[in-house]
Amino acid sequence: MEQMKKRGFDLKTLSIIFALAWPTMLEQFLLTAVQYIDTAMVGSLGTAATAAVGATGTVNWLLNGTLSGVSVGFLAYIAQALGAGEKERARRAAAQSVLVTAAAGIFLTALMTGLSSLIPVWMQTDEAIRPLAARYFLILSIPLLPRAASQIFGNVLRAAGDTKTPLRISVFINLLNIGLNYFLIYPTRDVTVFERTFRMPGAGLGVEGAAIASAIAFTAGGIAVTVALFRHRKISPRGISFRPDREILGAAFRVAGPNILQRVATSSGYVVFASMINALGGVATAAHTIANTVESAFYIPGWGMQTAAATLAGNAVGAHDRDALHRLSRMIFFLEIGLMLISGAALFAFAGVLMRLFSSDAAVIELGTTVLRMVAVSEPFYGVPIVIEGIMQGCGKTKVPLVFNLIGMWGVRILGTFLFTVILSYGLVAAWGCMIGHNMLLFALFTVYFRTGWETSLGDALGSSCKKPPDPQKP
Repeated sequence: MEQMKKRGFDLKTLSIIFALAWPTMLEQFLLTAVQYIDTAMVGSLGTAATAAVGATGTVNWLLNGTLSGVSVGFLAYIAQALGAGEKERARRAAAQSVLVTAAAGIFLTALMTGLSSLIPVWMQTDEAIRPLAARYFLILSIPLLPRAASQIFGNVLRAAGDTKTPLRISVFINLLNIGLNYFLIYPTRDVTVFERTFRMPGAGLGVEGAAIASAIAFTAGGIAVTVALFRHRKISPRGISFRPDREILGAAFRVAGPNILQRVATSSGYVVFASMINALGGVATAAHTIANTVESAFYIPGWGMQTAAATLAGNAVGAHDRDALHRLSRMIFFLEIGLMLISGAALFAFAGVLMRLFSSDAAVIELGTTVLRMVAVSEPFYGVPIVIEGIMQGCGKTKVPLVFNLIGMWGVRILGTFLFTVILSYGLVAAWGCMIGHNMLLFALFTVYFRTGWETSLGDALGSSCKKPPDPQKP
C-alpha cells in the first residue's frame, strides 16, 4: 500500500475519481443507448432515412461542441472557487452562466433555423434526401435554448461535484425520447405481445417523428436541469444579480475561449469530413453514420474520466494543492488506459453484431464492420488525450489542446481525407484511416507533453496558484 502511494495511487483518491466518473459514464451510456435506438428505428425505414438523419449530424456536433466549450470556462472557474472554499463566488459564476446560456441559446436558435434549408446543400447531401434532411435539422434546431441549458448547466453542476443530478435527468429524458419515438415514427399498427394482439396508435411521421421526439426530450431536459441548478444547495444563482460581471466572465472566457475555438475548429472539421463522405454516396453515408453511433458507446470511459479529471484538477488548483494535482494526473492516466483497452477489444469483437442491429443492408454492414474494427485498435490510444485534456481544462490551461487538436484535425484528418477521397478517389476505409491517423497523432502529442512538459510548462505556468500555502506554525 505504501509503495502504491509513492507512485501516486491511493484508495481515497481512487474512490473520489470513480464517485465522480461513474454517473457521467452511466449518463453517456444512456445517451448513447438512445442514439442506438434512434438509429435502429430510423434505420428500419431504409438507407435513405438513415442518410437523411446522418447528413447534418456533424453540424449538431458543431453546435454541441461550441456550447460544451463555453461550459468548460464555468466548470474550471466554479471548481476552483469551491476548491478555495469561496461558495459565494461560485454562486455568482453560476448566475453568469445563466446569462451566457440565454444569449447563446437565443442566438443559435435564430441562426440555425434560418440556415436549415441551406445546410444539407453545403454538406453535399444527395439531392433526393436534402428536403428531408433539412426538415430534420430544422426541428432539432428549434429547442437550441434548452439544449444550451443542458450543456452548460450540466457542467456547472458537475463542477460542484454533482454528477448524479445530470444522470437522473438524462434517465428521464432518454425514456421520454424512446417512448415518443415509438409513437411518432411508426404508423398505427397491430402489435403482438405474449400471443395477444392489440392495436398500437402511431403518427407515422418517420424521420420527422424522430426529430420531434428528440426536440421534446431536449426541451424537457433543459427545463429539468435549469430547475435543478436553481434548487442546488451549493451553487444556486437565486438572489444573485444576473447583470454581466466582467471579472467572472473575463476569467471564464479566458479558459473557455481557446476551448470554444478548439471545439468550433474541430467540429467544423467534422462537418467538412462528413461532407466529403456524403459525396461518396448513400451506402458510405449510412455506414459512416451507423459506425459513428456504434463507436460513440466505446468512448464512454474516456468522457467519464475526463469529467472527474477536470473537476478534481480544478479543486486542487483552488485549494493550492500541487501534490494532489500531480497525484491525480498520474492515477487517472493509468486508469484511462486500462478502461479503454477493454473498450477497444469489445468494439473489435462485436463490430459486425452491432452493425446488424441498425441495418439490414449487406453492403452497409460489411463496410461499417471494416471501419469499426480499424478504429477499435486506436481506442486505447485516443483515451489518453481525452483524460489529459480534462486535467488541463480543470487547471484552466486550454491553449495547448487547441493547438494540438487543430494540427490533428486539419493537418491529418481533413487534408488526408481530401487527398485520398477527392484526389485519389478512394472510399470510406481511406477516410477512416485518416481519422485514425488524427487520433494517433493526438496520442503522441499529448503523451509527449504529459511526460516532458507537465512539470515545466504546466506546473510552472500554474506557479503560485498551485503552491501550498505557508504553514502558519512555522516562522
